[in-house]
Amino acid sequence: MITDLTISHPRHTLWRFALPMFVSVMFQQFYNLADSMIAGRFAGEDALAAVGASYPITVIFMAFAVGSNLGASVVVSRLFGAKDFRRMKSAVSTAFLSAGILSLALTLSGWFFCEPLMALIHTPGNIFADGALYLKIYIYGLVFLFLYNVCTGIFTALGDSKTPLYFLMGSSVGNIILDYIFVAWFSMGVAGVAWATFIAQGISALLALTALMKRLKSVPSEGPSPLFVPALLAQIAAIAIPSILQQSTLSIGNLFVQEVVNRFGSATVAGYSAAVKMNTFAINCFMAFGSCLSSYTAQNLGAKKPERLSLGFREGVRLCMIAAVPFFMGYFFLGRQIMGLFLTGESREAIRCGVEFLRILGPMYFMISVKLMTDGIIRGSGAMAYFVAATIPDLVLRILFANILTRYFDSTGIWMAWPFGWVAATGLTILFYRRIITGKFKIPNLQ
Repeated sequence: MITDLTISHPRHTLWRFALPMFVSVMFQQFYNLADSMIAGRFAGEDALAAVGASYPITVIFMAFAVGSNLGASVVVSRLFGAKDFRRMKSAVSTAFLSAGILSLALTLSGWFFCEPLMALIHTPGNIFADGALYLKIYIYGLVFLFLYNVCTGIFTALGDSKTPLYFLMGSSVGNIILDYIFVAWFSMGVAGVAWATFIAQGISALLALTALMKRLKSVPSEGPSPLFVPALLAQIAAIAIPSILQQSTLSIGNLFVQEVVNRFGSATVAGYSAAVKMNTFAINCFMAFGSCLSSYTAQNLGAKKPERLSLGFREGVRLCMIAAVPFFMGYFFLGRQIMGLFLTGESREAIRCGVEFLRILGPMYFMISVKLMTDGIIRGSGAMAYFVAATIPDLVLRILFANILTRYFDSTGIWMAWPFGWVAATGLTILFYRRIITGKFKIPNLQ
């Protein structure tokens, strides 16, 4: 179903639009968690550590896919809001062609450089081979990763957050079943985890593309739409490239953090791997609301209704704060039980590290929720320089304090470094949001 986000009060439209996206992200993150859970429970602590050691590198590739998602989503949203359906269809095909070429280039470069990257972050020798194997299989599926993300971005731009949910539900269930079969039954270890993700993601991407093509055929337009329009690619890139830079910068920062974690051995790596997956689960769920605000902002700017942005922001913050409560309660008070989903009782040191990480970050979710909602407004308005600028203090402070605090608190100092970066980034994005709302930032036109 296509939804116009420029008409009703956001209290009604955002809730209906955001909840399917929130559930969709939960399913997506759940099968990512299942990879680690099954690896840790059935293949052992070292298998969990191997999957986790490669995770910061996979996030770099994910940054490119998510950036492609955002670029397509914002441009298509603006054109949809302006009712320019012919150019909107051209933007869709342009996004797919450019994302396909980018994914193939990354597949080739990633395959050649995955092992040097694993060595660069001083991955412990006992998990190096498995970590590199997982990473190579993951890289084989980059085309599907990009395809699915662009499809999701376009569905969101059209105000449809339910269709991606259905595909993710099926993909998540299939991935978990394949994980269990490959790892628990066939004893394939980390390779089984990687192939399960590859197969489930590939099926989901192809089904999403088929459904999207049928949906676009039902949208009326005057005359044929060119398959590739350089001007539209430039507009998509104007959103996508800063987003990729922002997320890649954070991912590279996480590589430096992973290097600090690796110094403390595979037990600490395993605990961190499980806990950071849980943290990513929470953050990506909050980001779903930010993505809704991006589409909401872009549609309303396309319809010449900037006065609705502050209303949407308040509703987005309310939604995200509500969502933060169960994550805080669960991570702060039930951290040991959560870590038990990934590790057996013999992995005491790994469990201790993971519990500390979750208890330190849990209370900060209420603050980071505000930051992620301002990000949504900033992205939707095209103020990508602001979006990138807020990343720098988060990155620098997280690495700086991780290196300083570990001198006094051992591995606990790594987890203590996170809030310093979050506080600085939140403060900056609030300032940037105010500039947009008060009209001090000139909204770019999509001509």
